[in-house]
Amino acid sequence: MIMFNFIENNKILLGLISSVIAVGAYIPYFRDIFKGKTKPHIFSWFIWGLLGGITYIAQVVKGAGAGSWANGLTALICLVIAGLSITRGEKNITLTDKLSFGGAILALILWFLTKNPLSAVILACVIDTLAYVPTFRKAYKKPFEETLPAFITTTIGIIISLLALEAYSATTWLYPTVLVISNSLFIVMLLLRRKLIKNNYGKL
Repeated sequence: MIMFNFIENNKILLGLISSVIAVGAYIPYFRDIFKGKTKPHIFSWFIWGLLGGITYIAQVVKGAGAGSWANGLTALICLVIAGLSITRGEKNITLTDKLSFGGAILALILWFLTKNPLSAVILACVIDTLAYVPTFRKAYKKPFEETLPAFITTTIGIIISLLALEAYSATTWLYPTVLVISNSLFIVMLLLRRKLIKNNYGKL
């Protein structure tokens, strides 16, 4: 009860905390990009940035308030990373990557055309999942080319942003919830793959 009251009475504080985490989470990611250690996949980051920006606007319209701030900042950061990935990102673009990107673009168009709010949110979740495929595929083969702490911290920030929502509806909470699930699965995959490679080849 005390925790519930704290959450209800501190939406702006939680929104600020999630926003700070959202920005801070990507500091090591940018560092590793410029060091050449992390190689982002342009298809994933472009779609994430575009989709995040659109869902941010939708959240604001639906009264999400402080809970939408982290999503807006994250969308901007994703677009910046997409720009950097043109010269510093993954160069091996496979057919699977292209099909996933095409599917995400198609779903994005359908999302614009739909008039049903629930259908729009479900499509947004599908788009984000399709956008994850190129990065998931690349990271599975090259798990040391992703900055693990950035994904862990980002997931924590998204969870806090969910608590900061001032209005709860499918439009405001479903998409970030899917982000938490996708990121969590990605984190587990990275940990398992790194452990396997380390055990087999002694690679750090």
